[in-house]
Amino acid sequence: MFYFIKTPKWVMKWFSKCVWEMPSQEKVIYLTFDDGPHPAATPFVLDTLKDYGAKATFFCIGKNVLDQPALYERIITEGHAVGNHTFNHLNGWKTADAVYMEDIAKAKKYIDSSLFRPPYGKITSFQLRLLAKDKFKMTPIMWTVLSGDFDVKLSKETCLLNVLTTASNGSIIVFHDSQKAFVNLQFVLPKVLNHFEQKGFRFEKIVLE
Repeated sequence: MFYFIKTPKWVMKWFSKCVWEMPSQEKVIYLTFDDGPHPAATPFVLDTLKDYGAKATFFCIGKNVLDQPALYERIITEGHAVGNHTFNHLNGWKTADAVYMEDIAKAKKYIDSSLFRPPYGKITSFQLRLLAKDKFKMTPIMWTVLSGDFDVKLSKETCLLNVLTTASNGSIIVFHDSQKAFVNLQFVLPKVLNHFEQKGFRFEKIVLE
């Protein structure tokens, strides 16, 4: 599969209605975690973040929130942000508009957030316009750096280098608190936190003005 590790500026400009980074002169990085809550991966992430006093943003799948309500509450209780990642992890390019938006609305019943991340990063211009309407009033949050933790063909060392060599002030980094990504995540996340902490960075959740 092909994907950009660091999102090119032309992509950010083309999809300008989406948030791709959080520009800052300060040493701040925004860690995000997609596809949870997961019974093993999410507690690992939360425990590791706590070790470093780090905050993050979790883009949750609605059906997983229903399956793991205590973990969802723990994310919020421990001071992290949450976002909507649809109810059934739908691909906006392959789903009828009405079905896609209804799936987001269903997830919205269980995930109290104005932040939205489309699964696979795939959403159409028309769906983006619908997302901005009064029924939703949601902001699409994309990313600056894609770690590749979900890629089973990618070594954990390469996954780590993807982040260490591309993240900088204001970067939004994507990880996944999922079964598929868990092997890479266990190796990469503590090292990312330690590396950037040593360089004077702090880790914040995404909060829009």
